[in-house]
Amino acid sequence: MAGKPVLISMRWKGELLFEGGPAGRPPTQVDGNSVVTSSPVELLVLAGAACTGADVVSILEKMRVRITTFETDVRADRRDEQPRCLTAVHFRFRVVGEGVDETKVRRAVHLSLEKYCSVMTSLRPDIAVSYDVVLV
Repeated sequence: MAGKPVLISMRWKGELLFEGGPAGRPPTQVDGNSVVTSSPVELLVLAGAACTGADVVSILEKMRVRITTFETDVRADRRDEQPRCLTAVHFRFRVVGEGVDETKVRRAVHLSLEKYCSVMTSLRPDIAVSYDVVLV
């Protein structure tokens, strides 16, 4: 069964700068040269971080964890040769809040990366995905 399609429009702005997004929302700029804004690959990594973050926060809230701070740093490695696709993605999640414990956070991250995050589960299966958790 097919889900709801993702529909966007994109417009070339000159050089390797593009802007676009879904109809009726403010456009996002994407720079193929990574000079003016984020590159397409940077946006892909950012999308993975945001998607995983939304899952983890939602799952932790269902576990009755009251989060006051949630931050994610991501390192994504790429091949040197074309196609310069991702080869590894490593997340570092920093979580502060009431009732936060490593077991709950790791469970939420695992569920996101393995089951719920549509961005990360859409990537090639040979990309090594890892993470660590920092509780403050």
